[in-house]
Amino acid sequence: MNRRLLRLYPAGFRRAFGDEIAEAYREATEDAGPLTRLREAGDIVAHALRLRLGVGSAQRGGRLFAAAAPFALAATGAHAAFLLASSLNRAYVTGRPDVETPFGYVMSGFSVLTLIGAVVALSGRFAAGARTTFAGVAGSTACFVIAVLPDALEMPLEYLAYLAPPLAIAALPLLCPPDLHPPCRIRTTTGLVALMLWAPLSVVLLGLLDAGGFGMIVLWRFAVTVTAALVLAGRPALSEIRTAGQFALAAAPFLVLGYFAGVVSEDTALPCLVLLASAGLAVRLWRRRHSDTAGHA
Repeated sequence: MNRRLLRLYPAGFRRAFGDEIAEAYREATEDAGPLTRLREAGDIVAHALRLRLGVGSAQRGGRLFAAAAPFALAATGAHAAFLLASSLNRAYVTGRPDVETPFGYVMSGFSVLTLIGAVVALSGRFAAGARTTFAGVAGSTACFVIAVLPDALEMPLEYLAYLAPPLAIAALPLLCPPDLHPPCRIRTTTGLVALMLWAPLSVVLLGLLDAGGFGMIVLWRFAVTVTAALVLAGRPALSEIRTAGQFALAAAPFLVLGYFAGVVSEDTALPCLVLLASAGLAVRLWRRRHSDTAGHA
């Protein structure tokens, strides 16, 4: 094993487990091709970085990110679905798409990729889905940067800074330790394919309902996508929220992306924060009461 990989680990961990890691790497890559060696090396680099950042599975940070990861995916997928439904609605109402440039079509394609990735991750193929989701958001961000690059010098810095929060939210699930990934909930390929078909079809229906005179508004369109994502995340994700900190990190992506969707504004941000703080306190009190009851039993 390349000793430089081992040096990525904290010194104490390296002294305690370095030989064990080197032996596991040797067994995994013996007679293996370059792709396998690259994947194993990548796993070691990621593991070492998680320990350096304090987000390993045995560390509080790792448990925090593991609890919040499904909700970051749900918020990111819901936001992608909202953007797609809104674009489809405007195209249907005006008779022309609002993404007529090549970059616009590519960005919509990346939004579809983001949505599919979130669905795959929340249905149980967490690692592949989380990477796909991040790739979709990163691709959409890159397209936007390239599209506005000629005019970037004339744009306010705050406008360009808006690109960072969605990217950070999409990256959050990547910090979840592998041994704390949510369990696989959809075990058959047929079920997974059905979900992957259901997601874009639901977006199409959502976009067309608003155009059909049913009186849907932006808030409702975002609420529907968030509700669907939370249902897909399911009870296992909710049951992992045990502390006020975990609740705050799980709720923050919805608040931030709600602002990007135009649902949360400066006027509604404070009531939303109060509501979330109250819900977080309620979660903490409920958990404490539940723990006391279990202790007395």
